[in-house]
Amino acid sequence: MKKSIFFSLLFVLTSLTVFAQKPITLENIWQDYTFYPKYVPGFNFQNDGQHYTRQEEGKIVQYNLVSGKQTNVILDAAKLKGRNGFDGNMDSYEFSGDEDKMMITSGSEKIYRHSSRANFYVWDRSELEPVFEDGKVMYATFNPKADKVAFVYQNNLYYKDLMTRKVTQITKDGENNKIINGATDWVYEEEFAIWRGFEWSPDGTKLAYYRFDESDVPEFTMTNYNDEMYPEYVTFKYPKVGEKNAKVSIHIYDLKTLKTTNADLTSMKPSKDKASINQVLKADSEFYVPRIKWTQDNMQLCVFKMNRHQNKLELLLTNAVSGKTKTLLEEKNEYYIDIHDNLDFLDGGKQFIWTSEKDGWNHAYLYNMDGSMERQLTQGNWEVTSFYGVDQKNGKFYYQAAKKMAQQREVYEGSLNGKKSRAVAEVPGTNSTNFSSTFDYYVLTHSEANLAPTFEVYERNGKSVRIIEDNARIANLQKEYNVQPIEFTNFKTSEGVQLNAYTIKPPNFDASRQYPVFMYLYGGPGSQQVTDGWKGQNYWWFQMLAQQGYIVACVDNRGTGGRGEEFKKVTYQELGKYETVDQIEAAKHFAALPYTDKNRIGIFGWSYGGYMSSLCLLKGNDVFKAAIAVAPVTNWKWYDSIYTERYMRTLAENESGYADNSPVYFADQLKGNYLLVHGMGDDNVHFQHTAEMANALVKANKQFDTYFYPNRNHGIYGGLTRLHLYTKMTNFLEENLMNDTGEVGVEKP
Repeated sequence: MKKSIFFSLLFVLTSLTVFAQKPITLENIWQDYTFYPKYVPGFNFQNDGQHYTRQEEGKIVQYNLVSGKQTNVILDAAKLKGRNGFDGNMDSYEFSGDEDKMMITSGSEKIYRHSSRANFYVWDRSELEPVFEDGKVMYATFNPKADKVAFVYQNNLYYKDLMTRKVTQITKDGENNKIINGATDWVYEEEFAIWRGFEWSPDGTKLAYYRFDESDVPEFTMTNYNDEMYPEYVTFKYPKVGEKNAKVSIHIYDLKTLKTTNADLTSMKPSKDKASINQVLKADSEFYVPRIKWTQDNMQLCVFKMNRHQNKLELLLTNAVSGKTKTLLEEKNEYYIDIHDNLDFLDGGKQFIWTSEKDGWNHAYLYNMDGSMERQLTQGNWEVTSFYGVDQKNGKFYYQAAKKMAQQREVYEGSLNGKKSRAVAEVPGTNSTNFSSTFDYYVLTHSEANLAPTFEVYERNGKSVRIIEDNARIANLQKEYNVQPIEFTNFKTSEGVQLNAYTIKPPNFDASRQYPVFMYLYGGPGSQQVTDGWKGQNYWWFQMLAQQGYIVACVDNRGTGGRGEEFKKVTYQELGKYETVDQIEAAKHFAALPYTDKNRIGIFGWSYGGYMSSLCLLKGNDVFKAAIAVAPVTNWKWYDSIYTERYMRTLAENESGYADNSPVYFADQLKGNYLLVHGMGDDNVHFQHTAEMANALVKANKQFDTYFYPNRNHGIYGGLTRLHLYTKMTNFLEENLMNDTGEVGVEKP
């Protein structure tokens, strides 16, 4: 009798706990943004090392770094409304090098993912002056002396003399979908993460710039629907696999002589063999220039030149007057080379720092300007994940690394002499830093999988000065909504490969019951999802699903980052193969656990993740019951040249790699439930991918669900769009991963 009473009381207490839990709703996440943490927008260290500025409600406010007290309102945009056409709305700001002037951006309009055009104004603490009055421009940028501003207007490069107010047009052949000067084309912007195509020389008297000739690049057209009689057609140049890329050249304009020098990027060598000459000419016509950067010498521009296969990179020093080049550094790789910005030319003009994977792990190296390596600055079986800069006065450099484990990030201080290093921030989780100009202070951003970002000011010696933002509100919400901890784990596949994973279990988890498993993935080259860092808005959706009784799981397959070159590049020329094998094995691993239901496993991914979730459902049709694919690649031959050829080479070179790993070729293997979602205004992964996948499924007589979003790009957002999408995805899971009784977690048979 007593035993019966005890269990009755236990049931009542457990029920009260369940019902006391505050439910997370999609409206909380995607409409009210209840759980969105605070960040530090528009943060800028100032040159004195004692102050910083933030953008707050249309104002640029200055604070004392140590005390945190407001010391000045440098600019109040609302008070400048009406001056020289300024509407009083400020999108962003940037100081000139001497901080006497600011560049104010207003009325920004997105072009692609990163590029935009806007109205730019120069504020000199007393007067607000438009940079250009004939229309919105791109990338208005001060020269180092802040007496001139360069910008791009209608595909041509200009500069304005702020003393005389004279505007000079440097190029005149710019034309939409044909010639671009001073900016980059779509594929460079997307895949090399470079959109401003010009750089001022250190003395501000020269402008190095890109010129893209897109004449022969095939066009792609998207259709935007509105309330007009006819839709709008948007046509732009988009080089797909094996198609012609834009012809790229680099030029240097001298503001004093008004002359333009063309950089000689050929690598032609004398040869009597006509076939060899033609081969060299062909190779020389198919190259990329992913970066340009001035050295400390006003006469030397460094140009990155990479072959189309992206496994050979040359750093070329270009003479600013003659245009002649010589090789500073050359790297080759049996797979491919990732482009980065970790090139620092040191004061004195004798040395530079560069990061490379040449020993199998990404590390920092010190080179002399004759191209000889002075020393390897970091080494070990771990990755340098970010390079923050060099404090030459004290002989130090700073970087982020995954020394302790692939899932975490620490910040370190190294010595240029290669002898000493120390940890700047190594608290478990993800640490990143923003240093002051003198390196005497830094702001540490720290987060964990279960902890929203915090922002704290430190002195050079590691002493905490104060907390800018602790996001305590988010921690309180986590308690209020009884969120469950993200738990890290790992397992070995049948091939002996150890994979890292995390899981979220339902509240009041009961190991005697069986729960459905919902897997999330991205899985693309060099990416990581299984990290001890804040997961953003999806964190709350996963918590909501856990509240509803799902076990949420995420696994980083082979091909992901943080574990060295071989682990990352094993997928070369076979994207999707090993990743799919690993995710299917992961699903089997979770299915074998005593508290999961092997018949109710679903998977979800976006972009590359959508590609992966599609492959997993098709090739793992005996394991997965349902899959959601948002904006997926479904055939690599329809994606862009730079990304796809980097990992797969061309279709002509690697036909089997494309055929064996593109979802459209496996539509007939569909057994489970498939939700296919795409934005029809996606300039990145075109709606074509989903349309052709639908065709393949129809041809195979396979039923599936689909959602499409007119005019939405790759991110599928705007207004209530995300709420709409996540409602559909949540309902889809409920319909396909619940059991016949409408329950989620059920007792074991």
